[in-house]
Amino acid sequence: MACGNCGTGADGQPKGCKNNGTCGTDGCNKLTVFDWLSNMAIPEGQEVFKYVEVRFKNGRKDYYKNTENLTLSIGDIVATQAASGHDIGMVTLTGELVRVQMKRKKVLEDREDTLKIYRKASQKDIDIWTKAREREEPMKVKARQIAIRLDLQMKISDIEFQGDASKATFYYTAEDRVDFRQLIKEFAQEFRTRIEMKQIGLRQEAARLGGIGSCGRELCCSTWLTDFRSVTTGAARYQQLSLNPQKLAGQCGKLKCCLNYELDSYLDALKAFPKTDVKLYTKKGTAVCQKIDIFQGFLWYAYEGEWMNWHKLEAAQANEIIRLNKAKEPVASLEEFASELIPDTKIDFGNVVGQDSLTRFDKPKTPTKRRNNRSRNKKRATTTTTNKPQEQKKTDQKRTASRPTQKTAQKPAQKSKPNAKRSNNRRNRQKNKPNNDA
Repeated sequence: MACGNCGTGADGQPKGCKNNGTCGTDGCNKLTVFDWLSNMAIPEGQEVFKYVEVRFKNGRKDYYKNTENLTLSIGDIVATQAASGHDIGMVTLTGELVRVQMKRKKVLEDREDTLKIYRKASQKDIDIWTKAREREEPMKVKARQIAIRLDLQMKISDIEFQGDASKATFYYTAEDRVDFRQLIKEFAQEFRTRIEMKQIGLRQEAARLGGIGSCGRELCCSTWLTDFRSVTTGAARYQQLSLNPQKLAGQCGKLKCCLNYELDSYLDALKAFPKTDVKLYTKKGTAVCQKIDIFQGFLWYAYEGEWMNWHKLEAAQANEIIRLNKAKEPVASLEEFASELIPDTKIDFGNVVGQDSLTRFDKPKTPTKRRNNRSRNKKRATTTTTNKPQEQKKTDQKRTASRPTQKTAQKPAQKSKPNAKRSNNRRNRQKNKPNNDA
């Protein structure tokens, strides 16, 4: 996503902040936090919270103590303490909300290894930082070539330079343990800087690289999700999803994190349903659960031996039959309970698991009839012939019989001979000629 303050460069080309997700206005939607306490005044006698949240490249966040009492706001570039040298980051959160975030992430205040903020970054610090950032992409390509040449079973996914360009951290993923001692030697010889190798998981790799999910939105792990909880196939079973790994897996190859979003609501709704492995005992036979619908609140049972005939029951009715079975009271059949259901029951999705109808915004479609010209002409011909009276039909038949056929109508006329008139005149002259012999 682009920043709202990105300008336009030369020849109409978009200029952009060129910070790759760490823009100064915090509008790139990269692990942003809405400060809902920003408009609230600090009570009298209470000091401003000295800790500040600072974000670095691709989602790395940490909390630093503002020992110099600098006036910082969201979007400021600051120089922070590092293991050796200093690092450059962007302030993403200040004030009392930082205290809440630290408590949620279980970060203790005034610990021994608390890092500090040195100063606001100068222009020289920013220039060194940007030059180091420009070196990361070609270094990643060269590093992958070296790893392939050494035949190491690993994938270098990202490189991050420290703010003062004194150290480069290589993030990689691997299934097994990798001996990269020779790799570090070649990296140090090639790139002329201190090297640190850091292994990350597949979910962390997807969070650093980013992308578009199957829902059409940016990945949750790269925009706002910071804690990666374990996702199991049980979450898909509770939500009655098909166990298709191609649909349930995300870009990281693991199960999608969004399977846990609605899991608690499904578990709360399932408390009103009986367990599916509990059988219903009646005089007609033993019934086994075949299907369950959480939103509508129905269950379908079938007698053993009659698997094709399903009987629809409500959750309360199934619980009542189970109660009667435990009390050893006779139950005639499932048909008695199924007959009590109203066939045209309207479903209130607003009171079921917080869901709503997906088709409530759809406009009712009027059935449209599409017919081609050929069918229309055929229908017109049939209607005209059937509506004619019998006398008109007879006259039409006589007319068609008396009409000449196409061959006779198109019979070519005989060509007259050009010398026929001259021959007739000669004959007439010979008749009228006097006979001299007489």
